[in-house]
Amino acid sequence: MSTLALRLTDLGRLRRKVHALAENRPAVYRMLNPTGRSVYVGKAKQLRNRLLSYFRARYPEDKAARILNATADIEWDYVPSEFAALLQELTQIRRYRPIFNVRMNRNRRVGFIKISAGGAPKIYVGSTPGTPGTRHYGPFTSIGRLKQGIRTLNDLLGLRDCSMAMPMVFKEQGDLFGCASRAACMRHDLGSCTAPCGGFVSERDYQARLRTAVSFLEASDITPLNLVVEQMTAASECSEFEHAARWRSKFDRLEWLLSAAVRARAAVTALSFVYTDPGVRGDDRAYIIRDASVRAAAPAPRSPIEREAFQALVAQHAGPELQGPALPADSIDEMLLLLTWFRRHPTALNRTVPLAQWLEHDQAG
Repeated sequence: MSTLALRLTDLGRLRRKVHALAENRPAVYRMLNPTGRSVYVGKAKQLRNRLLSYFRARYPEDKAARILNATADIEWDYVPSEFAALLQELTQIRRYRPIFNVRMNRNRRVGFIKISAGGAPKIYVGSTPGTPGTRHYGPFTSIGRLKQGIRTLNDLLGLRDCSMAMPMVFKEQGDLFGCASRAACMRHDLGSCTAPCGGFVSERDYQARLRTAVSFLEASDITPLNLVVEQMTAASECSEFEHAARWRSKFDRLEWLLSAAVRARAAVTALSFVYTDPGVRGDDRAYIIRDASVRAAAPAPRSPIEREAFQALVAQHAGPELQGPALPADSIDEMLLLLTWFRRHPTALNRTVPLAQWLEHDQAG
């Protein structure tokens, strides 16, 4: 690690130091304010070029110039490759929470199905991890269609879509305290919500409906599709063709939602292998990746002894998974990083080996 301890206003000297000391190799750098707190964490494929670009930015129009204006010191860590820099950048953003890093630079073009905690959980679409206890499914790229599918699922099963702050009063609570039943919105009157806010449904019934929705999203139960088919068939047999067409639209939205959920899960589980990433100075590293999450990393093994040791490391992470189809909230940013990396660098998949192959005794070097 290199550190430049300079006054905030001495940008000329800071530039000369960067020019003299920073090398053009992959690195993760931190911009520090006068108190030593990180205000920005960044990555660079060629560190010196990247840092010097800050001094060419125009203040105050450019974000780079605003970051530099708040910077007293710069420190950096060299890493073997661009891939390693991406992982380290994410780790350090999580650690330091710099004010100039906006939500860890998350890809805003994807969304997740989120299920809140509590007695009357809510199923909704969001682009950022929720509060502790929230379950996540995805990622999805067609946000508009995703919202339509979730709305159809909620309407069909009578699940709420109101504010998380809305108080819930289940039917058994209303009976206990003598509360008058009253829904907070019109969805109950329209028949698309069981209104757990107004004491119209028991907690047990609501949870059963939620389990049906979750099983559908996890592709283990297609009851929602069957319900739609029944209504569509009944309307058609009564020659209510417009009504049948509306049910057909609901079927199409749910069918898309189910297939999209299956594809999203498959894309995540497909990223399960050992990935050997070449270092710019020959310092290759091997990453054990499971369900689009880096479980362990080590210098790429070269000798038989090193391969044997690495094989034992793979064995620690290749056993049965306890995690279900839902995504761990704390690994979503890393998952998006890996999905993006292998999508943008498809040739990197040529340097992967299935975990099972690493566990074979006759695995080639």
